[in-house]
Amino acid sequence: MPRTAFALLTATALLLACSRESSSSAPPASSGPLTVSPSGGTAAITADARGFTPTEIHLTKGSPVTLLFTRTTDNTCAKEVVFPELKIRRPLPLNQVVAIMPPTQVEGTYRFQCGMGMWEGSVVVR
Repeated sequence: MPRTAFALLTATALLLACSRESSSSAPPASSGPLTVSPSGGTAAITADARGFTPTEIHLTKGSPVTLLFTRTTDNTCAKEVVFPELKIRRPLPLNQVVAIMPPTQVEGTYRFQCGMGMWEGSVVVR
């Protein structure tokens, strides 16, 4: 198989692995941010065929927060969550809650994504 054809097949396979559900009527992932109480708490994040929901979580500097990730389908490439800047990588077993406590001592925006970098979101600390 020529290299160009192989590269095209590989790229297509990667896109299909992270594609949205085949139904065009599926609603898009929520784009509105979730704000956690200034006193801290938890934030539930779902990983499904549309990506991560919510895609943006706002935290207060210095407040303890636990992010609760749950993957609800096998029809997604979000089988793990990665925080590149924080060097955090955790598997997301199907229908199991995975708790991650991000640092909140420093203001900034910390990106999270699936293992392939196709689905992403962010944690904003202010």
